[in-house]
This record gives sequence, C-alpha cells and structure tokens, in this order.
Amino acid sequence: MRSGIDILVGTPGRIKDHLQSGKLDLSKVKHVVLDEVDQMLDMGFAEQVEDILRVAYKKDSEDNPQTLLFSATCPHWVYDVAKKYMKSRYEQVDLIGKRTQKAATTVEHLAIECHWSQRAAVIGDVIQVYSGSHGRTIVFCETKKEANELALNASIKQDCQSLHGDIPQKQREITLKGFRNGSFKVLVATNVAARGLDIPEVDLVVQSSPPK
Repeated sequence: MRSGIDILVGTPGRIKDHLQSGKLDLSKVKHVVLDEVDQMLDMGFAEQVEDILRVAYKKDSEDNPQTLLFSATCPHWVYDVAKKYMKSRYEQVDLIGKRTQKAATTVEHLAIECHWSQRAAVIGDVIQVYSGSHGRTIVFCETKKEANELALNASIKQDCQSLHGDIPQKQREITLKGFRNGSFKVLVATNVAARGLDIPEVDLVVQSSPPK
C-alpha cells in the first residue's frame, strides 16, 4: 500500500485502521464499491463506512469518486442513505424487477409445521430423508444459543458442527474447510454464513424458523 496499488479490497474496520495509522491515502480514489450495501449502511458498519467515505468525498464536488453499490436486497432506506454518496444523475440497475419471489427451478421448497419442542427431531428426520448420510446440509438458526443446542442434539445423527459470531475467525475457517472437504456433513449456522460463502454440492438447506 505504501508504494501504491490499483485496487484495495477490505472490510470497513481494517480500512479505517490503516487510514488512522497513516498507511493509506484515499485522496486519489476514482471508484468506490460497496458490496452488500444494505449491510454496509446498516447498524454496526454504517459509522465506519461514513468515516472512510468522508475522507474520499468532498461536499457537492464533481470530482468525487464514481460510487457503485451492490446488493441482493435493497430496502427503500438503502436508496435514501445511498443518495448522500451518489451524483444526482445516478442510475439504478435492477436485475430482479417484480420477480421477488422467483426461485431456482431446480430447487424444491417444503414448509413443515411442527411444535417448537419437536423441531430438532423433525429437522433430524428431514436431514435423514433428503440428505441421507452422505449429502451436505446447512441448517440456519436465529440465535447462537439455538445453533449450539441444535448442533449437539442427539436427533441429528450425522457429524455436525456450528458456526456463529462467537466462534473465533480462525476456528470458523477451520470449520468451513472441514465442511467443504466433507469431514462433517451438517453445518448449523446463524446468518454469519448466509452471505458470501461458496460451498458446492449442498443438498439441503433448512431454515429452523421462518426468517423475520
């Protein structure tokens, strides 16, 4: 970075650290890309992103960097916040349009109603039927506690591990590597695994409760 680079890819926290320690100069930035913009401008990240962009943008200047925002989900508030960083003649490209409920034709969707106390047993049965002992399954839970409890539940017969925000990054990487190479078959995760992970050949995805 000290000798000059063309492209920098980073998380807001690390970029901010380098700015504050004087290792990074953003005065000549020509393009700014925010991936998963609804997350980047939401609680937790928004303040860091603001601090970074404040360095690169001058109010009402025509020389501000070109800004590109990407997301699979764009609630209305995202557009309102984003306008602060977009030129007045910005363009919106929508690849989904009205097909918000359209799903892959190769995927079968099932909704199973059961009492919460029976959920672990039902999930265990569903994994057995739809993924067997050799297929890969990801189960999404709403909380870390729920993920831990389900991963340890005797109803799930296959080898199983959990993944959530309380697990250190190094252990998360080991867990994901093990899931990718097949050393265990069931991954129970919170939404920490919902974005940006490329895991091939997953036979079954279970939402343990309807997403809010």
